[in-house]
Amino acid sequence: MKNIAVGSKIPSFELKDQNGHLFNIDSVLGKKNLVIYFYPKDDSPGCTKEACSFRDQFYEFEKADALVIGISSQSVESHLNFAKKYNLNYTLLSDSGNKLRKLFGVPTNFLGLIPGRVTYIIDKEGKVVYFFNSQIMAKKHVEEALHILKELN
Repeated sequence: MKNIAVGSKIPSFELKDQNGHLFNIDSVLGKKNLVIYFYPKDDSPGCTKEACSFRDQFYEFEKADALVIGISSQSVESHLNFAKKYNLNYTLLSDSGNKLRKLFGVPTNFLGLIPGRVTYIIDKEGKVVYFFNSQIMAKKHVEEALHILKELN
């Protein structure tokens, strides 16, 4: 499968959330705008900045009728600890084996050693309307997402 790009429909998937519950993307597709962000690792400096920035703007995402979902390869337990430590108020999904990351075509950086940081904005029809790829500008992912969502509504 080719990389997910603007205009692509996102594939159906199921992953466990930070509470160990199975999350099926089809349960929210078509009901909300979605902000799906792939990040390298729980509790690393850049990922913590990004996660806390999404947390701090939670109300703005709610106003845009958007659901925020963070995805990385760490375990359910790691995600739960990360969410508790920083009071994260949205869903974190465990993509063990990076299967979904590969399905979306999220690149790796730094000689393939670090998983990429990419945010996808998906409209209520399940189509990608925008994506932002930047390993180092972690907080800009939140700004870009809010900007695009305001244009959608």
